[in-house]
Amino acid sequence: MSKKSLLSLLLTAALGAGILTGCQGTASPSPTPASSAGKDSVVIAMDTNSEPAAGFDPAFGWGAGEHVHEPLIQSTLTVTKPDLTIGYDLATGYSVSDDGLTWTVTIRDDARFTDGEALTAEDVAFTYNTVKESSSVNDFTMLDRAEAVDETTVAFHMNTPFSIWPYTMAVVGIVPEHAYDSATYGQNPIGSGRYVLKQWDKGQQIILEANPDYYGEAPTIRRFTILFLEEDAAFLAVQAGQVDLAYTSATYSDQSVAGYSLTAYRTVDNRGFNLPAVPAGTDAQGQAIGNDFTSDVLVRRAINIGIDREEMIENVLNGYGTPAYSVCDQLPWYNPASQVEYDPEAAAALLDEAGWTLGSDGIRERDGVKAELHLLYPSSDSVRQALCADFAQQLQELGISTSIEGVGWDTAYDRAQSEPLIWGWGAHTPMELYNIYHTSADTGLAGYSPYANAAVDSYMDQALQCTDLETSYELWQKAQWDGSTGVTQEGDTPWVWLVNVDHLYWVREGLQVAEQKIHPHGHGWSIVNNVDQWSWS
Repeated sequence: MSKKSLLSLLLTAALGAGILTGCQGTASPSPTPASSAGKDSVVIAMDTNSEPAAGFDPAFGWGAGEHVHEPLIQSTLTVTKPDLTIGYDLATGYSVSDDGLTWTVTIRDDARFTDGEALTAEDVAFTYNTVKESSSVNDFTMLDRAEAVDETTVAFHMNTPFSIWPYTMAVVGIVPEHAYDSATYGQNPIGSGRYVLKQWDKGQQIILEANPDYYGEAPTIRRFTILFLEEDAAFLAVQAGQVDLAYTSATYSDQSVAGYSLTAYRTVDNRGFNLPAVPAGTDAQGQAIGNDFTSDVLVRRAINIGIDREEMIENVLNGYGTPAYSVCDQLPWYNPASQVEYDPEAAAALLDEAGWTLGSDGIRERDGVKAELHLLYPSSDSVRQALCADFAQQLQELGISTSIEGVGWDTAYDRAQSEPLIWGWGAHTPMELYNIYHTSADTGLAGYSPYANAAVDSYMDQALQCTDLETSYELWQKAQWDGSTGVTQEGDTPWVWLVNVDHLYWVREGLQVAEQKIHPHGHGWSIVNNVDQWSWS
């Protein structure tokens, strides 16, 4: 079956599921479309996973994690600008001590919470000390404590230098010390941001309205409603004209709906396979680890240049994506040395050099052993399934026998230590590189797939230790490739990155969505980071 046929079948199944949901499931709210309700409101359909399970509390992940976004209800100290460098929100400036252990941030004096109380450095310090103790999403082990120096100055005392602290400050919303209760705040948040939470019907929708006392420019969109819908239901809502903007995927991209256009936004929401870089064995707990075939760097390099990424984009994503060469394509810390050209002849030559020669059946073998890979994909993700099938087909053309299997995340992490798994990554912070490639002190290997390179570790450690953010970018780039070692094609190639998946949305005619920053992994709240700047024509 062709990949186009697979996508068509997936679409048919999805629409069928949507019809069943409409007949048998909980009724979805049917708001009045913004185009008829007024020119200062908008109705948006998001994935059900976008609803914050713990509520709108930054201490429990609101605004953070892989679906990172600006928390909207709360203000943050910093923001990321369109080029992913750092700008200011509450902060008016910051500095770092020579030893990198103290960050001093000054804040504006005109911000007020929606209950009328002034926002001060005490609230900032309280927020960070609370998040440090409570957060299960962000890592705050680098922070010792936050201290209010005076009403408009806060000092962050670090356990260890952390050059990319400004990126952490961009996702932590500030809460009021005087009105914070961890048991109730997430349901009834008080903030100083652009919007106020007016209504939350759990499992269905939220409604936010403009904060009349916001210190910044007043939002153009005064009210927005977010419906939490499964993808098939979101498409049906578009067909019924019930929403002004709705998320979708490549599965639906060959459809058309009167009054809407399909709009694609660029992302660093990448998909790629880990290639276990050590020989097969077991760890101290007896878990399988490593892979004899992919432990050969020549094999990993062959796979990296033997994959036609453009073909994947065209046939699996229906053209909505870009080639991926790293976990941080297009970001300030990306090293262009990561990019490779599709070259199946050179890939075949590398496999020959490694001793894997073609047999009469078209499958390579060495010393009587067949070149084989068993590929895993998360069974809940149809797009990753299609990408995995495409990847397997291309490996077959290189003479590598492949099989694929859908698995649940309960076993995927463990099995990926010995079998390639298709992952999704991409974040507005260089820590994504660190988390994927840096070795653990406990195992001496990277966490998500067995790999180790002391030079790569050293560059990343230096990047975190330096006191200048721009200088740290250069060190992150050297971790990728310094001219002699790294994680790129000429280096160790412990992962093969395939595509960055465009984030697709159905947009009602007349709605002007403001220019988007490159979206991170997670097809969720990033789209509304600047909803205050949207407008109707």
